Amino acid sequence: MTAASARAVVSRFPGRSILVLGDLMLDHFVVGRVTRISPEAPVPVVWFERDEYRLGGAANVAANLVGLGARVSAVGAVGADAAADRLRDGLARAGIGLTGVATDPSRPTTTKMRVVTERNQQVSRIDYESDRDLAPEVETALAAALETATASADAVVVSDYLKGTVTRALAARAIALARARGVPVVVDPKVPHVDRYRGATLVTPNHHEAEVVTLLPIRTPDEAREAARAFRARAGCDAVLVTRGEHGMWLLDADGAEHDLPAAAREVSDVTGAGDTVTATIALGLAAGASLLDAASLANHAAGIVVARFGPATVSPDELIKSFQD
Repeated sequence: MTAASARAVVSRFPGRSILVLGDLMLDHFVVGRVTRISPEAPVPVVWFERDEYRLGGAANVAANLVGLGARVSAVGAVGADAAADRLRDGLARAGIGLTGVATDPSRPTTTKMRVVTERNQQVSRIDYESDRDLAPEVETALAAALETATASADAVVVSDYLKGTVTRALAARAIALARARGVPVVVDPKVPHVDRYRGATLVTPNHHEAEVVTLLPIRTPDEAREAARAFRARAGCDAVLVTRGEHGMWLLDADGAEHDLPAAAREVSDVTGAGDTVTATIALGLAAGASLLDAASLANHAAGIVVARFGPATVSPDELIKSFQD
């Protein structure tokens, strides 16, 4: 993909409407300095300096889409707690539609709290979450929200973090609604739910997920090819994009064409949220009329930008275009 063709696709990003169904999360960073080891146990003592909060999981996918110029509606659940208030506020400030966000009092808002040093070294992580499926009344509310939001969507993203939102019924409904309107469905998957993505336009497993699903090793491009074919057969989707970290990506499209995309990253600081960026960028590329190969190339470059930053991050249209010129 050339800089000119990238600019042409990115110029069509503004105003595209994307629906994001998935596990909305809050990322909480407790930042401090480490100067000594505790006398009570062989662990570092962190001298607290500040708290940072960012959108995570499906909320980070939505934030990435907004950062690239899309209009976004989120469909997901939060708990009845302080983290939910903070997450809703973050979504609203980002301009993400909240009408599809329901409250499930039986579960906490999914929160990942990381203790990190001022040099961005992670000391520990505490997860507040439930992996049970949503309460039936909440699932019903989200199904209704899907009906409304899909009616005007140019693409649908399913961001599955295995935290209970992507139930079998909601996944099937989102895919059916999108296919009925002829709009693409991009799924960021989790292994236990692979059978729920049948009919999706594209599923984007990382190489570990693809290995587990297919029972095939992925160390070389030829092995990536075989795993992508096997994954597509198992998942029943149209196309597969296997993300391979520093080895780039392997794309198998709906027509059987295969493409090995070298990694675009020049510097890696933190891979947190890189998969969210890939999912968001490729979905928006497809919504803007790009070919699957060009959308994947854009996603590859976007991932190369965010892995140079700490924590979940977004990419601007100008940054994405510039990455093709450097």
